[in-house]
Amino acid sequence: MFYYSATQKLVKGDSIQIFNYGNCKRDFTYIDDIVEGVFRVMQGAPQKNNGEDGLPIPPYYVYNIGGGTPENLLDFINTLQEELVRAEVLPDNYDFEGHRELVGMQAGDVPVTFADSKGLEEDYGFKPEIGIREGLRAFAEWYKGYSD
Repeated sequence: MFYYSATQKLVKGDSIQIFNYGNCKRDFTYIDDIVEGVFRVMQGAPQKNNGEDGLPIPPYYVYNIGGGTPENLLDFINTLQEELVRAEVLPDNYDFEGHRELVGMQAGDVPVTFADSKGLEEDYGFKPEIGIREGLRAFAEWYKGYSD
């Protein structure tokens, strides 16, 4: 939800903190891909079965729903800002550099994270595919209508 909180801060004229001085990579997944992944898994809910010992086998499997492509945080922020201007959420002359606060790494954070959705792809033939630009464009357009 970073994109939402960052947008709200930028609209108010506040600064956004960018951890590890922007030297992070994150796997951003658009909500429509999450919904599609959950829907597909719901269609194939596992049946209750017993193992060889007669005890029940837990009828679940954990799927990671994510794109699996870590994006540079600064590239993500630049794209968000471009799409907020395009959707007229922010003006063309908005001072983005003046609203960025580069800070060190948060305790317990890691420089790179990304999803492994191989199980979802193998079992349900689905891999999230909505890219950063497409997802942030849809978000910016939604936000424009939401905030009016």
